[in-house]
Amino acid sequence: MTHVLKRARTGVAAVLTWAGLMAGLAGLTGCTVGETFTESKSRAPGDTIRISPGDGARNIKRGDRIEVRIPDGRLERVDVARVDGAQRTKLPGRTSDDGLVWSPEAEARVELAAKYSVDVVAVDGEGRRSARHSTFTTAVPKHRFIGYFQPENRSTVGTGMIVSFDFNRRIENRAAVQRAVRVTSDPPVEVVGHWFGDRRLDFRPREYWKPGTRVTIELRLRDVQAAPGVFGIQEKTVAFTVGRSQVSLVDAEKHTMEVRRDGALVSTVPITAGAPKTTTYNGKMVVTELYDVTRMNGATVGFGGEYDIKDVPHALRLTTSGTFLHGNYWASPDTFGSTNVSHGCVGLRDVKGGSSDTPAGWFFDRTLVGDVVEVVNSRDKTVAPDNGLGGWNLDWPKWKAGSAVAG
Repeated sequence: MTHVLKRARTGVAAVLTWAGLMAGLAGLTGCTVGETFTESKSRAPGDTIRISPGDGARNIKRGDRIEVRIPDGRLERVDVARVDGAQRTKLPGRTSDDGLVWSPEAEARVELAAKYSVDVVAVDGEGRRSARHSTFTTAVPKHRFIGYFQPENRSTVGTGMIVSFDFNRRIENRAAVQRAVRVTSDPPVEVVGHWFGDRRLDFRPREYWKPGTRVTIELRLRDVQAAPGVFGIQEKTVAFTVGRSQVSLVDAEKHTMEVRRDGALVSTVPITAGAPKTTTYNGKMVVTELYDVTRMNGATVGFGGEYDIKDVPHALRLTTSGTFLHGNYWASPDTFGSTNVSHGCVGLRDVKGGSSDTPAGWFFDRTLVGDVVEVVNSRDKTVAPDNGLGGWNLDWPKWKAGSAVAG
């Protein structure tokens, strides 16, 4: 799946019921192409956006080529930024006069031991948009390790945010590394780390964070030995703030989503969830990314050529494996609130190009990274705790059992 990132805005929620708001086109979940979708409908431009280096590339050197290119049309938006530092830092660049190529400014270079995101929107001659999102990491000095972490420094997040570290090398001495990462809060609560394998370490409190909490992450990894001959290089302090509480309950049998803000019900939204053969995970999932437009390609998540929609609006990522809650525009309005037809995502009604006046746009505009979406009454298993930020599906004793530090 490919995406264009948009930072969430916190809006003021009013009590709304979307069942009667039926104007415009509607859609299924963007993870599927249902029976009401026809190939004769207008589609977004082809998959022609080329990004160098490729998605997931590692060990990129400072002199390696960084470029975005399309064969025709124009580049509407290109954003290349370091996303793992003390603050999000854009890589300066320019688009060629013909609108076909973006490249960094002459003196701009990527930093070493860093993670970068690339977000692109291209428009063809008929005004149709196509999106692509990718990431790459730059070279880390030999025999050194770093941890790429979320959320971003100085961000405001939802109450379900989990602090998550992805290390570039296997960690053998987990206790030493965990002790060198300190996560504290004001007001204070107990925060415990949990290892998923030998490269990922997540931190969370027993319950969701309280609104207004300030969380500080102290990294003291410099010269900490993670494995024989492998030492850390990071020494920094970052922080984020917990915003208002928003928890949304998706009921797959009732085809509804109840949105609660600070515990009070503000809206009941008709939805469509996974079809009987491609059900939606149950359990608590945390929003990790928001995109105003996204490409969804079934080939990337094991569904072959069953669908490839290049301009899905208002997409919120819930799992690493590809579960999204998003808008769609290609099905009958009566799908929502009555039938489950998706390949596992949760779909809200939207229009082509997206609109703030649809259920999907309304929800997107009021969502933060770190908000919780819980699915119940789906005929599927509970989402794995390491699939996205699914750690809230482990009870507190099991969570603490995954710590490498006694306490």
